[in-house]
Amino acid sequence: MRVFTTLPQEDLRKVGPAAQAIEANGYTGVSTQENRHDPFLALAVAGVATKKIELHTGVAISFPRSPMVAANVGWDIQASTGGRFTLGLGSQIRAHNEKRFSVPWTPPAPRMREYIQAVRAIWKAWKGDGKLAYEGKHYRFTLMTPNFVPENYEAPAPRIGLAAVGPAMLKVAAEESDGAKLHIFCTRKYLENRIMPILSAGLAASGRAREDFEISGGGFVVTGKDDAAVAELLEYVRYRVAFYGSTPAYWPVFEEEGLADLGPKLNAMTKAGKWSEIAAEVSDDVVHRFAAVGRHDQIAKAIETRFGGLVDSISASANSSKPSDMPPDLLQDLAKIPTQFRT
Repeated sequence: MRVFTTLPQEDLRKVGPAAQAIEANGYTGVSTQENRHDPFLALAVAGVATKKIELHTGVAISFPRSPMVAANVGWDIQASTGGRFTLGLGSQIRAHNEKRFSVPWTPPAPRMREYIQAVRAIWKAWKGDGKLAYEGKHYRFTLMTPNFVPENYEAPAPRIGLAAVGPAMLKVAAEESDGAKLHIFCTRKYLENRIMPILSAGLAASGRAREDFEISGGGFVVTGKDDAAVAELLEYVRYRVAFYGSTPAYWPVFEEEGLADLGPKLNAMTKAGKWSEIAAEVSDDVVHRFAAVGRHDQIAKAIETRFGGLVDSISASANSSKPSDMPPDLLQDLAKIPTQFRT
């Protein structure tokens, strides 16, 4: 099992030392989010401060950026880190695209398919003869003069991961990207019955082996050095399950678990302004369906039970603003859990 954690994106001065400590402890890598802060800057700092950990955007929001912009920053981080960067992309929902980023909205899956193809075409041009000729419905790239071709480097172009929730985007992830970055609002049953069949079909259609495709996320990890720490984090996750569960787009997960009535109830409560009360509607049993739970001395078995055989990589940080505190010996135990993805 590959284990990722977070960086202190709020202060770039803290990133270098934090990344070095993460590398020394034995984590696979670090992943950044595009919430309050830019997802690329912290990875650039972490990359030049370390030698081996992987660097993933988890994720960068695609449509506010031209594929050329994403290709350029991804190329620079990959070149300066010896090939340790993965460009994780995500579409975000319509409201955020239109109202937070002020960009037009079109059906996201077809546009994302072209986005990934365009980024790959740009990298191929830079790795090859510099000729660029990508023309799609949403994106068109046909100009690349020598002045704008960056210096080449020995490592391959970055891998691309895609955040996917619904069937259409899962299909795009399996057919176009190098890995699916699954939403944290997910249960093992939903993984097995809804997600894996789509990914398997997409890989078959694109003629790729499962061993070449990384599946990340798909649930929370709730752990700490003692019971008190676990209990505190469990309450955070209880609220997150209620928060996500109040949104209709996520109700298929509840439906798969036989909890179809819970989503509308949470939704009605949020519309009534009862945000402080929604967590109480999520029982311990429901929280445990969405998370692997246990102290550091218990969590390896819980992670294998919750994610084993399906997921290749997990985030050890249930709260993105709080990096994981897993000790090195635990990370070594987790690394022994078999996965299908082969680096």
